[in-house]
Amino acid sequence: MTVCYSLLGLLILAPSTAMAASKVEQQLAKLAPEERAHQACILRGFDVVRKDAQLRGADRMKTSIFGRAVLAGTNLNANGGAVRVKGHWYAMSFSCTLTSDLLKATTFSYELGKEIPKPRWEDLGLWQ
Repeated sequence: MTVCYSLLGLLILAPSTAMAASKVEQQLAKLAPEERAHQACILRGFDVVRKDAQLRGADRMKTSIFGRAVLAGTNLNANGGAVRVKGHWYAMSFSCTLTSDLLKATTFSYELGKEIPKPRWEDLGLWQ
């Protein structure tokens, strides 16, 4: 999770989009390929889901809460993911297509599921 937080921090603190993208790619390149794919999809996912009025406040996304996400070539499918919006977690399934180096997601589509009850958060590794 440290990498995820530092990647998001770079996006927030970097003075220009090009500089932020370059620094994010440098950090992503340090990760193992599968983790790199997960993080690249999450970053692209925030751009997409925050355009949905219901998800505008999304601030955390996980790929493998209810089931393991599957990376096949340059496609990541996360049928058991989750997204946090304004302190509430929701189930989410998504598909993401990545560049061959797994540094950038080129497409991201999702389906939002039901809210995850707070009593289940700890067992699922979710937090406030």
